[in-house]
Amino acid sequence: MTSTPTPFTADDYRARMTRAAQSAADAGLDGVLIAPGPDLVHLTGYRPVATERLTVLVLAADRDPVLVVPTLEAPDAEAAPGAPALTVRDWTDGKDPYAAVAPLMDTSGRFAVSDNTWALHLLGLQRELPGASYVSLTQALPMLRAVKDARELARIEAAGAAADQAYGEILKVPFAGRRESDVAADLAALLLRFGHSQVDFTVVGSGPNGANPHHEAGDRTILHGDMVVLDFGGLKDGYGSDTTRTVHVGEPSVAEQHIHDVVREAQQAGVDAVRPGVACQEVDRAAREIIEEAGYGDLFIHRTGHGIGVTTHEPPYMIEGEAQPLVPGMCFSVEPGIYLPRRFGVRIEDIVTVTEDGVRRFNNTSREMAIVE
Repeated sequence: MTSTPTPFTADDYRARMTRAAQSAADAGLDGVLIAPGPDLVHLTGYRPVATERLTVLVLAADRDPVLVVPTLEAPDAEAAPGAPALTVRDWTDGKDPYAAVAPLMDTSGRFAVSDNTWALHLLGLQRELPGASYVSLTQALPMLRAVKDARELARIEAAGAAADQAYGEILKVPFAGRRESDVAADLAALLLRFGHSQVDFTVVGSGPNGANPHHEAGDRTILHGDMVVLDFGGLKDGYGSDTTRTVHVGEPSVAEQHIHDVVREAQQAGVDAVRPGVACQEVDRAAREIIEEAGYGDLFIHRTGHGIGVTTHEPPYMIEGEAQPLVPGMCFSVEPGIYLPRRFGVRIEDIVTVTEDGVRRFNNTSREMAIVE
């Protein structure tokens, strides 16, 4: 039985909105426009469905936060956890919603817009305020959600522990003779059993399918002698889990064990590189160096890691060229891999957080190759 975390308060949401508005001002922006999606959930606790009716949170350093919503959705908006920290303004069907937003914006200002804003709404704002300009929120403020507070960290840690429990149980089920989709269904059920409210993905890549990092579990029958990549995660109490282990059906060959050992060493090197002040790209470099030295550099075909929080993929990214320094409270994956086309793949992934003096893992199952039946 899982415990329920302490809810976020209106003061928590007020502080997040204040930080977002100030970060925008520091970046030379006049404000931030937040549409329904993960940014709105993070900033207000409000989770409406995105529709053709405009909903937008307007943040600016010199103004109180205002959430503009359709009249029929105003009761839900006013009941949101962060509602006491903002003003809700509604607009009725038949009226121009963009005219309701315009007075809250500088007519010639520059605004960051959440990435999942519908084009319909952005074009409507451009039409209403032709002198204003817009930039992607991730481009302008990539670290908006990157640094987690203590209660956010506790939720991500609990999500990681639940995913670890699911992995421990999946090792007990039969693999050989079953379809990938059967094992994926088992994984999804286990995530839900251990407290997840949402399953985002259950990658089960057996044999040659494991060479595709984002393989969708399909109808291939898992065979004795297969390497199997298991990558799974979702949301628990609003925060993400994401972990990967590579198992083998029966005893592995010497070559298979060697490649797994290289990936395990690379993953450890990536984790060991994590500490405050280090650039994100150094984590990628540390893991990639091990794989390149072993002669498999061209078979490591993706970044080493991605941030995680209210979504399972978000900034920061552990990739060459990302000079953003690591800060205590950042959470992200460390997941190097080697992929041999038409043969098999190996990936090992943990979620980690940056601490004041180093790193802490949120996934703690064995990274040795497990043997399944």
